[in-house]
Amino acid sequence: MEKKELKEKSGRREWYQLDLSAIVYPTLQRHDFSSVYRLSVVLKEEVQPEVLQRALDLTLPRFPTYKAAIRKGLFWRYLEPNDRPGPFVQEDVKNPCQPMYFKANNRYLIRVYYFRSRIALEAHHSLGDGTGGMCVLQTLTATYLRLLGHEEIENGGFVLDINGAPSEGELEDAYMKYANAKVCPPRLQEKAYRVRGTAEPFYTLNIIDGIMSVSEVMAVAKRYHATITEYLNAVLLLALLTKQLKETRIRLRPVKIAMPVNLRRFFPSETLRNFITMIYPGVDPRLGDYTFEEIVVQVQNYMRYHINEKLLRGDITTNAATQRNPLIRVVPLFLKDLVVRTFYTKVQDRNSSAGLTNMGALKVPEGMRPYIDRFDIYMGQPFSRRTNCAIISFGDVLTVNFASSIIEADVERYFFRKLVQDGIHVRIESNRDRMED
Repeated sequence: MEKKELKEKSGRREWYQLDLSAIVYPTLQRHDFSSVYRLSVVLKEEVQPEVLQRALDLTLPRFPTYKAAIRKGLFWRYLEPNDRPGPFVQEDVKNPCQPMYFKANNRYLIRVYYFRSRIALEAHHSLGDGTGGMCVLQTLTATYLRLLGHEEIENGGFVLDINGAPSEGELEDAYMKYANAKVCPPRLQEKAYRVRGTAEPFYTLNIIDGIMSVSEVMAVAKRYHATITEYLNAVLLLALLTKQLKETRIRLRPVKIAMPVNLRRFFPSETLRNFITMIYPGVDPRLGDYTFEEIVVQVQNYMRYHINEKLLRGDITTNAATQRNPLIRVVPLFLKDLVVRTFYTKVQDRNSSAGLTNMGALKVPEGMRPYIDRFDIYMGQPFSRRTNCAIISFGDVLTVNFASSIIEADVERYFFRKLVQDGIHVRIESNRDRMED
C-alpha cells in the first residue's frame, strides 16, 4: 500500500500500518485458532456490568489502535478506526480466548467479560502485546472504580488519562525505530521436542491456575541462586523433560521454551503496540542427564547471554529486513500469507516445546490498590498441541496460568509437583470438570 503510514484527517489518524509482529498474526488465523491473549483483574467486590459498560465506552476511545478494525489491502493489512457500536461487555465464558473473526463483533478485536468480581480483557495480538493490553485493562478498571465513586484513584503507570490524547510514541512501530544494527544475525534453530496429546474438541481451552506467595517463590529461587523468572523457566523445562523421558520415543529432542522479551526494557519506547521478541532457553537430553540445579544454571547462562541490548537489536534488525526489502513489499498479500504461514508451521512453531511469558510484578496507582485482589494473564490457545504458561504477580500474590488445547495435563502436574516439593504452597484453580492428582 503506497500511502503514507500516517494520514491526517480532521485531526485523527485515518489508518495504521500493522507493526512488525502484528503482520504475522493474521496469517495464522484459522477457523479454530486466533492469536488471542487474555488479561484479567480480580476485584474485592462484585462487578456491576452496567457501570463496566459505561467505563468501557469512556475508556476505549483513548486507545485508537484498540478501537480499530483490521482491513486487507493488496499488499498489506492495516488497522482503521472503528466507530461501530460496541464492544459490549459480556458475562464470562468457561473456555476463554476463542477465535476472533475479523468481520464478527462489529469488527472489534477485543472482548470484555465479567464474572463475579473479575474483569477480563481479551485482545487479538495484531493490536498489541501484553503491555499495551495491560494499559487498556488498568485504565478501564480505574475508570470503572471512579464511576463507583472512588475518585481518589490517580493516573500513572498503566493507568492513562482517558481525557488526554495519545502521544505519537504510543502509536509508533518501535521495531522499525530500533532495527538499525549493521548486521542481520542468522537464527538457526533445531527442531524441539513436541508434547504429544489428545486434542480437545473445538472451542475447548483447558485452564489451570496455580496461586502462590511471591515471598515463598522468591525464597526458593534464592536457594538456587536464581531469579523468579529463571527458577520458573527451569521448573517448566524439568516438567517438559520429565514428560519426554516418560514417553516411548526412538530419539530424544532438545526441550526449549519460547519466551517473549519485553523490548521496552532495553529500548526507550512508550508504544502500546507489539514490541517483543522471542528467546528460547532449553536443555538437550541427548547430551546426558540433567539435575535440576544444572537446568537452572543452563537457563541462567542462556538468558544472561541473550538478553542484552546488542543481541536484541540484531534480532529485531533481522526481523525487519524482510519487510524493508523493496521486492517483498510489492508481492501480493495472498503470496505473503502463504509463505509466512508455511514458514511458521514448518519452522518457527517447531522451535519450542512450550511457551512461557512473565509480566513480572505489576504496580497500580496507590489509590487503586485497596480494591484489587490479583491479576491473571493467559497466552491463549496454542497454535499447535502443547501448553502455554503465563506468570504475573501483584503484591504477594503470584499466579501461574496454564492454557492448553489437549486433554492430558502431565506437564502442568509435573510443574506444580516440583513447586510443592520445593516447599511452595500452591492453590489450584481450573475450568476442568475434574483434575487428576
